[in-house]
Amino acid sequence: MAVNFTCSFAALCWLAFWGFIRTSDDTYVPPPNSTMKPGFPVPMNTDNPGVRKAARFGVYRYNNSSNDLFLFKESQINKAMVQIVRGLKYMLHVEIGRTVCEKKEHSSLDNCHFQREKKLQQMLKCYFEVWITPWLHKAYVPTAACH
Repeated sequence: MAVNFTCSFAALCWLAFWGFIRTSDDTYVPPPNSTMKPGFPVPMNTDNPGVRKAARFGVYRYNNSSNDLFLFKESQINKAMVQIVRGLKYMLHVEIGRTVCEKKEHSSLDNCHFQREKKLQQMLKCYFEVWITPWLHKAYVPTAACH
């Protein structure tokens, strides 16, 4: 009984994941009957809505931990992978840039433009790991390393 439940649950998770990542036409993901093992990281299209949302969570984590006066925002997602581990674990290589929005004045990055003033411009390369548990509506960013 427990084995059937475990197999059924794993199959259900894989099907849900497969449907989630197929939201982008440019992303190839093998069908559920392929030889790919569950839990193995899968490359994702950097324009995928889930990838973009995960990148934003990584940027929020960076902004909350930095001492910069201005907010940073993602400018380009260079590489994205996702893995099923108690939800979706995104592994992202992202370039972020300083915006004109000061931390104390803005909480949303949607209306923040990048710095135009040369001496205030700054770009960083970051690696984010973002775990999203959709059924709990939770996101956790255990890794946010920028240089």
